[in-house]
Amino acid sequence: MDSWKLVIGVLREDVLNNLGKMLDNSSRGWRQLASVLSQEPMFRYSENELTSCSLQVLNAAGSPGRSLLARLAERSCSLEFLLCCLRKMDHQEAVQYLTYKVKELIQITVQPQSQQASVGSRVTLTCRASGPPGLSYQWFRGKEEILDGSGSTPELVLCPLNPGHQGHYICRVNHGENCMFSQWAHVRLVQSAGASPGCSSSLFPGSVSGLCITRQPQSQAVSEGDTLILDCSATANPPAQYEWYHNTVLMPQHKTRCLKIPCVTTAHRGEYKCKVFNLYHDAWTNAAVVTIGPSSITDDSLVEVDTRGPVFPGSQEVNRSTSGAGIYPAEQMATMPPSAKNLHATDKVALLIGNMNYMYHTPLCAPIADVHELANLLRQMDFKVVSLLDLNWQEMNSAVTEFLLLLDKGVYGLLYFAGHGYENYGNSFMVPIDAPASYTSDHCVCVQNILTQMQKKQTGLNVFLLDMCRKRNPYDDVIVQPGLLKVTANIVFGYATCADAEAYEVKKEDVSNGIFISFLKKRVCEDEKVTVMLDKVAEDMGRCRITHGRQALELRSNLSERRSLTDQIHITDCSASYSARNLQWAVSHVLPKSQRLQFDCGVIVQLGFAAEFSNVMVIYTRILEKPPEIDSCSAQLTDFPPDVDIDLKKSNQETLLEAGGLFLIKELSSSEVHSLYTRIRSLQRLRRELTFTVCLHYTYSNIDEEVQERQSITVGKPLVSKLNLHEPRSSHSSSASLASSLNTLNSGDSASNTWSSYPQTDRGSLTSSRSANVPEETESPLSYDVPQPLVTSKSLPHSQVDDTNFKFSDMYNFHSL
Repeated sequence: MDSWKLVIGVLREDVLNNLGKMLDNSSRGWRQLASVLSQEPMFRYSENELTSCSLQVLNAAGSPGRSLLARLAERSCSLEFLLCCLRKMDHQEAVQYLTYKVKELIQITVQPQSQQASVGSRVTLTCRASGPPGLSYQWFRGKEEILDGSGSTPELVLCPLNPGHQGHYICRVNHGENCMFSQWAHVRLVQSAGASPGCSSSLFPGSVSGLCITRQPQSQAVSEGDTLILDCSATANPPAQYEWYHNTVLMPQHKTRCLKIPCVTTAHRGEYKCKVFNLYHDAWTNAAVVTIGPSSITDDSLVEVDTRGPVFPGSQEVNRSTSGAGIYPAEQMATMPPSAKNLHATDKVALLIGNMNYMYHTPLCAPIADVHELANLLRQMDFKVVSLLDLNWQEMNSAVTEFLLLLDKGVYGLLYFAGHGYENYGNSFMVPIDAPASYTSDHCVCVQNILTQMQKKQTGLNVFLLDMCRKRNPYDDVIVQPGLLKVTANIVFGYATCADAEAYEVKKEDVSNGIFISFLKKRVCEDEKVTVMLDKVAEDMGRCRITHGRQALELRSNLSERRSLTDQIHITDCSASYSARNLQWAVSHVLPKSQRLQFDCGVIVQLGFAAEFSNVMVIYTRILEKPPEIDSCSAQLTDFPPDVDIDLKKSNQETLLEAGGLFLIKELSSSEVHSLYTRIRSLQRLRRELTFTVCLHYTYSNIDEEVQERQSITVGKPLVSKLNLHEPRSSHSSSASLASSLNTLNSGDSASNTWSSYPQTDRGSLTSSRSANVPEETESPLSYDVPQPLVTSKSLPHSQVDDTNFKFSDMYNFHSL
């Protein structure tokens, strides 16, 4: 990678300070640099911003030049562009200094890769970097430096491989005070195909003495709703036993030679293998790849619509079904009282996305609080809520695909997004966290495309709440053409701001909401027509002087009926699809079970789990019992996989607030037992089961030396990680062709989950599942119970929204182009 393509933010603080001092002059200084930068629209600064830079001279250590560089870093200015501007203004000193410092930058060109190998084999991990002469390498296994062998070379050789080599490895590249870490690589021991402990690995795959696989499972393509059957057989003495694996994860309920899964969904796609074994030997079958295509079942509920005659205001289109019975004339429907219309939902589901930590754009503060508040309020109205933070492009598209699978005829669907965004030619685009500095519609997610797919599901109500900017994107000249929208009279758009305007959040030290949610949370649970409720929110915002003229809610709707978010859920003729949707939704809301860990020294540790969002989990450890001879002890978590996001500085903290948690403090801190908390983010990127180590540190009375014991823990794939949002969705399961998909889903990640049996509630609606754990599977997967709360329903205090609470100088726009 060319170092000049990097952004200014990669430079050390001392380098930026020195550059700033070089620019603090009147001849070839920061004002001249700002003038040259203005040739590029995204780096044009207003007079107020330049005045703000100049006022830095009033501070003892202030530097206008450093302030301008900080603004460039916020807009992801590249080192190449900065160097070009310095050359244009003929600032030779700054050019030479920047050129020298960029040459000092270390760039890793070859990353170590995770590997699987058998005992006795040779594994080589390679890390190579470019940079100044004299680079040195240090390899670590976990936190322990490898001091022998090739631990200080670009290639770490593990030979012969033994169980002690298994674990996570990372390489640090050093040059003086500068260093850079590689990505983590996992070395894992596996059983050689066709071999067993003590057997030679030179035997033919699939065959060992006394055990021979006679039938291999075959790859196949099936449709959603069909039955998947995979078969294998073997001859062995003693008789063979069977274990099936889906994407390398054991399927504990399948222990016969024939694997049978009724009513498959997209969750069942992937690679299947069977392990065949007896008392003396074991062998693996070949991999069978299963693809899931569109449903082979047609939707018999489609009717023909007469569009030739005029449709008058307030009337309904008359559907002509093949049976021709039970249809009210349009005039009768229009004059019926609301109670006679019996407005209700067949289900209510919501997808909430809050993007904060952007890679190339200004980070945001409020989406975490906004998503949490709205999720709790929607759960109170029986919405099934999936709440996700910080999604990249692939994860956003996959999350939308899974959301569309939850929809069906009569379902209320709600999509909320908080983050950077823009609007071009009437289309709204949500910006993922990995969008480049000059992003276009190809890097973003189009809201109108999602609406097109929702309409194909014949939903009862489609609500979009977009808490983002709607300014024009000058980098995007493509006119996106969404699919043709139907006249459904059930669409509601609530924009946090007007067209070509910005949305704001209030930046405070503690948790605070964006402007939109600050007003919405007071009204959203009111038993009013959705448009009436949003109109009241708009009026509340208009009465606040600080938002007047700067941000105003805009409502777009064609909703013709008095549908409210508080409408009841009535299950009629679609209970099977309703139950299947509950299973699909529950996949992303299952936490690991709490565990009691017994250590050799006699200490008993409780390992507990709590969900903050659908992709954010808190793990806590508590000492339940310890022998009297042990003076002090603590259980700390370590060795997490590199897929998930953990701030090591905030792990194993004594308070949840210190661990970065903001919303479970009251619930998890109620116990008087001392606890340590670790917060795990980005669970959607977890590719395998979550494995970590519980390290017990303790000291005996009158002995200063600390003792350690370790236990490796595997807890499966918690919460949304089961949906594998990091994987691209194939064309048949993407949002572009979901209209033909079978909505009667049997979802349950059989590879890593067990499910509960839930009898239906009396009123036919499943309240929001907030249970910490889901019981094990029974024989009746389509009957439901009301699960217990998964996360706290406690809402943040409803602060008074007035001029004293908001200062416009504290507001930061979500997006500035």
